[in-house]
Amino acid sequence: MKKPMILGIAILLILAFLQAPLFVVKEGEQALVTQFGKPVSDVLGPGLHLKIPLIQEVHRFEKRILKWDGDPNQIPTKDKRYIFLDTTARWRIADPLLFFKTVATERGAHSRLDDIIDSVVRDAVSGHLLVELVRGKDYQAPGGQPEKIELEGVPVSPEKLVGREEILNNILEKARASTPEYGIELIDVQIKRINYVEQVRKRVYERMISERKKVAAQFRSEGEGEKADILGQMEKELKSITSEAYRQAEEIRGQADAEAAAIYAAAYGRDRGFYAFVRSLESYRKAVGKNGRLVLTTDSDFYKYLQRSR
Repeated sequence: MKKPMILGIAILLILAFLQAPLFVVKEGEQALVTQFGKPVSDVLGPGLHLKIPLIQEVHRFEKRILKWDGDPNQIPTKDKRYIFLDTTARWRIADPLLFFKTVATERGAHSRLDDIIDSVVRDAVSGHLLVELVRGKDYQAPGGQPEKIELEGVPVSPEKLVGREEILNNILEKARASTPEYGIELIDVQIKRINYVEQVRKRVYERMISERKKVAAQFRSEGEGEKADILGQMEKELKSITSEAYRQAEEIRGQADAEAAAIYAAAYGRDRGFYAFVRSLESYRKAVGKNGRLVLTTDSDFYKYLQRSR
């Protein structure tokens, strides 16, 4: 029983020893083999490779693009406005051998990038105005009116300002110049967030609210002016329509009175007595109401038809 067990353990040890020299580099990785801490091989790509067990060691490095995130920093701009700036970058290991000799690990690379990128970003921010950091070169003020920008009380021409894209390109160019000595290729640097410090933020919000209220008041004033113009025009048109309607009504009334007078004249011409009698009856009906009384003298012309009827 003991001999088979010993034989099995021996076989396992032999298999483990035979497999120890073999190692696999995965896709997306690159590797170096070191012996007593010194590189003894070229950069190894994906696949199956050999090493000396117990003596040589494999160091693996990412071949893909890596991310760097800096800590938010409080930095003053050229126009003395303190802001919190949060930056990010993308990089990759371009020379694994040099990378291993200089920084050894990704943690060491992040430490170097902290120093390089933070220094370049701080110089860029302190050398430009805040408006240049938050907008592009092709920015147009609302309404097409030129914006007033001052630096220490001196107006700054908009043509002399640069945009955020140009500043970021300059940051990338300057930072990229310092990374090859560490075997690092810096691909991109971007600003994730720009914000005022707490002391300034409240004043900025108050100024923004004041400006919005000013714009709202201007819109209301323009609206009231438009309203007054519309009401004035409506009143003018209403008076014109009323005047024209009154004129037409008077013309129609005049024509009707003329036709009525002509009819009355024609009737009067045919039988004057009958016409006078009918008109007198109409007068009686209008003069005396339901419960009314009419007091006349006996020689009144208004009473003559009543006399004859008796």
